[in-house]
Amino acid sequence: MHVSEAPVHIELLATASGHSIAVATLDAERSLNSLTLAMVDVLLPQLEAWAADDRVVAVLLRGRGERAFCAGGDVRALTQHARTGEGDADYPSHFFAREYRLDYAIREFPKPLLVWGTGVVMGGGMGLLLGASFRVVTETTRMAMPEITIGLFPDVGGSYYLSRLPKRVGLFMGLTACQFGASDAVALGLASHALSSEAWPQLLSELLNQAWTTESALSLVSTCLAHLPSPTLAEGVLQQHADAITALTDHESLNALDAAWRSALPEEPWLAKAVQAYRSGSPTSAALIWQQWQSSGSLSLAEVFRTEWVLSSQCARHPDFPEGVRALLIDKDQSPHWQPAQLADVSPQWLAAHYAMPAGMTQPLADLEETFGSRDPLAREG
Repeated sequence: MHVSEAPVHIELLATASGHSIAVATLDAERSLNSLTLAMVDVLLPQLEAWAADDRVVAVLLRGRGERAFCAGGDVRALTQHARTGEGDADYPSHFFAREYRLDYAIREFPKPLLVWGTGVVMGGGMGLLLGASFRVVTETTRMAMPEITIGLFPDVGGSYYLSRLPKRVGLFMGLTACQFGASDAVALGLASHALSSEAWPQLLSELLNQAWTTESALSLVSTCLAHLPSPTLAEGVLQQHADAITALTDHESLNALDAAWRSALPEEPWLAKAVQAYRSGSPTSAALIWQQWQSSGSLSLAEVFRTEWVLSSQCARHPDFPEGVRALLIDKDQSPHWQPAQLADVSPQWLAAHYAMPAGMTQPLADLEETFGSRDPLAREG
């Protein structure tokens, strides 16, 4: 066994057949394993090395502790310059480029890659999980794309995945930052398997005792997962309210939806909380979410990441993202001052500025499709 000390804890575990299983653990339990650039810069070259190493037959990615796999990106660092004038103004663009490259590398990884998504899985954590060949959730999983609450939008490939969910549920998730669990994640295909949160040691044991070959790797992981205990899951909130969600989002324009959602709250408490989160969120974020949901369904994942990089870079340069982080995570006064303050004042010119290439920069993800070549589409469960 080889162990390293870093913001990501790396282990190579020997299998009974003489191969290795790589285990990468996000090692920031106190911050709910929030994703930092240092973590990204460990994981990216490690994936490249493991892809080329014939001894490594599978990769497992998890977070330290039981509370969270990954609660999102380190948004405090991403907005520091805009909030305080300290640090590198271009740091957010650099971070997003590296983060999205990692997310894409996970999607294209040529060997089985399993993400253990127990506990909190939000924002940047969703980006790590959604592209994995095996996406495991547990009875403790709490998922969300909460970016509208901090003046961002569901990035990390969220534009791609949410736009492909049925019955406008992806639009609802983006606009309301609603939380959901394992049952909904599996039903929507966002997760491939639901296991007991106590099954990790048994999962490792099953995998290490297999007679691995390159050709059988995917089926071996599937077989191991099928042998592990699954929790009894109640119907998820998104499933329970599927018809109401479709009706709530059935509007021809965001302006029409906004008028309806601001005129009255739904009677059902969970739906009312979701709509209230929209009311409190950034109007600019709402407009970006609507636009991305409409436009991303016909784009490849690489094309979506390139668009998202421009948008997230611009969000870091516009007022709402740093203000949202200040209000919710720094000062915690829960009173962000959005600019513009209402959807009617989000002009086409304002939106267009968010889609403009940042001054002095070129697209850093132009070569994204070269990552690991084109992976076998069967190398992803569900």
